[in-house]
Amino acid sequence: MLRSFAEKRPQDPFPRYALGVELKAAGDAAGARQAFASLVADHPDYIATYGPAAEVLVELGRVDEARAMLGRGIEACTRRNDVHAREHLESVLAEIEARV
Repeated sequence: MLRSFAEKRPQDPFPRYALGVELKAAGDAAGARQAFASLVADHPDYIATYGPAAEVLVELGRVDEARAMLGRGIEACTRRNDVHAREHLESVLAEIEARV
């Protein structure tokens, strides 16, 4: 159902975000990666995407891509002056750095 809704309303980032989150929760990391990558490409200022997208990339063993994703998210937060979200993404990045 989410996939259909996301396809019908590509200008609305939320259904695509929800689809990515749902795929991630269902254990479909590859599908979630694809959903998040498409969403970031089309809606780079939809900040909520970056954290879960990075988590999926780490899950897939793509740590460098996760770092880059978080960097893009931090840049989007800076553009939108969203200090809280930027701090959250910076903490996620620090956690990744501490693990590797």
